[in-house]
This record gives sequence, C-alpha cells and structure tokens, in this order.
Amino acid sequence: MNCKHFGVCGSCTIYELEYKEELRDKKERVLELLSPFGIGNLELFWADESHYRARSEFKIWHDKSGANYAMGRLDKKGATNIYECPKVIKAIEKRMKPLLDAINSSDILKNRLFSVEFLATTTDETLITMIYHRKLDEVWEKEAKVLEKRLDAFIMGRSRKQKVILSQEFVTEKLFIDNQEYTYRHYESGFTQPNPAVNIKMIEWAIKQAKKVQKRDFLESYCGLGNFTIPLSKYFNKVLATEISKRSIYSANENCKLNDINNIEFIRLSSEEMTQALNKTREFRRLKDVDLDSYEFSTVLVDPPRAGLDIDTIKLISNIDNIIYISCNPDTMARDLSELTKTHSIEESAIFDQFPHTPHIESGVFLRKS
Repeated sequence: MNCKHFGVCGSCTIYELEYKEELRDKKERVLELLSPFGIGNLELFWADESHYRARSEFKIWHDKSGANYAMGRLDKKGATNIYECPKVIKAIEKRMKPLLDAINSSDILKNRLFSVEFLATTTDETLITMIYHRKLDEVWEKEAKVLEKRLDAFIMGRSRKQKVILSQEFVTEKLFIDNQEYTYRHYESGFTQPNPAVNIKMIEWAIKQAKKVQKRDFLESYCGLGNFTIPLSKYFNKVLATEISKRSIYSANENCKLNDINNIEFIRLSSEEMTQALNKTREFRRLKDVDLDSYEFSTVLVDPPRAGLDIDTIKLISNIDNIIYISCNPDTMARDLSELTKTHSIEESAIFDQFPHTPHIESGVFLRKS
C-alpha cells in the first residue's frame, strides 16, 4: 500500500517492510508462541494491502485551513492532518473528501465537530457518524439530511447524551460464505469484524473444522452479532450462543431472522456467567425459558477479547470434545493453550491478517479431546 502519511500517521506502524516480509514476521511470531504445543506450521490467510477496512474513525482537527481529518502521530507527539487513507474500503474512501468539503462549506456542520466515524459494507452502504462538542438542533438536522442525499449515505449525529438518527443507525452487509449468501445488520457503536474479506476466510476456516465433528449441539461464547454463529449453525442440531452486550444480542436475533435461521438461542451472558449457568452454580432469570439440560455439546467456539479466557471457562470447555479458539491476542491464546492442551490436542492452526501494516494478528486453533 502506498500512502503519503506512512511514517508519520500512527495508524500504520509497519511501513518499511514489504508485505510478504511482514507476513513472514507475523507467522514466525505466532509459531514461536505455539511451538511448545508441537505446532510447526500455520495456515496463513492474508489481506489485500489496501482498501480492506470497513470501519474507521478520524479526529477532526480545526486550523486556519479549516476542518481536516487527523490521526495520532506515530511518534505520539499530538496529531497529524491526513489527506488520504488507502486502507479504508472504497465505499468510505469515495465519501471522505465530499464529506469534508461539505463540512468546510457549512458553519452549521463544522461548528465544534470533534470526530467522524465511518461504517461501510462491501455492497457500498455507508453510515457516517458525526460527533460534536455541542447540542445538535433542528437546523443541524435539516442540513445533515441534505448531505445524506448528496453522499448517498446514512448520517447520524452524536453529542453528550444525544443521538440523532436521520434515517437509520445500521448498514446491511451481505457476505458469500461457504457457497451461501448471509445477511448481517451492523449497527453504529456495535462490534463488527473490520476486514470483510479476511472475516469470510476466518468463518470458512471455522466451518472447515465444524464439518469434521459429530453434529450434535454447538456452544459459543463471545458470539457478538452472530458473525460465526449464523453460518456455523447449519452444521449442528441446536446452538446456544452467549454475549454480554445488549446491542450485540439484539443484532444477533435480527440477523437470525434475516437469514431464516431458527436453531440458535442467543442469551445475554458474560463468559463467566455462561460457565456458572452451565455448571449450575447460579440461576439466571434470562435462562428461565431455556432448557440447558437438553443440550449435548460436541463443539464450542470461543472468540475472547485480548485478555483471553478466564480459568473457569477454560475448565468448562475442557469437558467438550472439540474446541475452536479464535484469538485477537496470540500471547493470551498461548497462555490458555497451556491449560487446554492438558485435555486436548491441537489439530489445526492458522493466522488471519486482518490489519496489514500493524503488529496485530488474529489466530485460530482447532483442538480435539485427547
């Protein structure tokens, strides 16, 4: 990726290496962490070097020239104005300059604008959230509605304790996964996988593992909006999926309806609460209509935050025959594998590079009970 801001903008910290070299270094780093578990190679899924990111946020920096997009500097010394960002998908890229031009031509749109967030899809739907340090009024709404039509996008306004939805607060993504099209509704402020192309590869890798196991039932923790859950559900009888975020659970249930799927029960529980419920150490009103004893789990998928799994969840999933572990932090995954490999063996491992030109890397392992 060629970008005039490489070396100054802090968004991309790896800019001197060729992408092949960057991938090699990432693979070696994860292999070093997994080598104690007998892993000598990894399946590698890479990204396009540019136009890969479907959500992004930019500060708005006001100076004598007007309002500008800005990012934190690589040297941590404040922010730098940016005039391009080749990593965002084209739906975002083509709207960035027209949006900024409109902001600079309108005191109503520009006044105390603090930042702009983009959420887009591979089908060109784009949601733009404009965040202010002032209360938004009907005058702002009227001008923002005109801008919505001009940009062919959805626009929202935010300020302290205020959210102004002009048309809708979501975009609808369509992904072709395992020879089937799936529809996902992505909400503003909800978690979504940022790289659609690599996300498809991650889901298909998980499906490949699911196809190897006895059908029975499927358990998922940290399910989000059903990103993995919905495509994987066709390979199991029943699915129990948990997530702590109310917004994500709401999205997941909507996505079930959009895809005409009826064998998933989405429950708002943290990973720790899920463990307490399944171990029957605590009762939850949210589970009053769910017969936990009816599930026979053959497989579990976990996709925890950077902190990894808590020890009680590790103990719980150690009793399930097959484990698909997706991780955004290979260090904590390696820590958790020290416990999980006491009962399971790693059969497959992979890395998914969602974020070229950064040190971040997604990993995945498939474990079977020894």
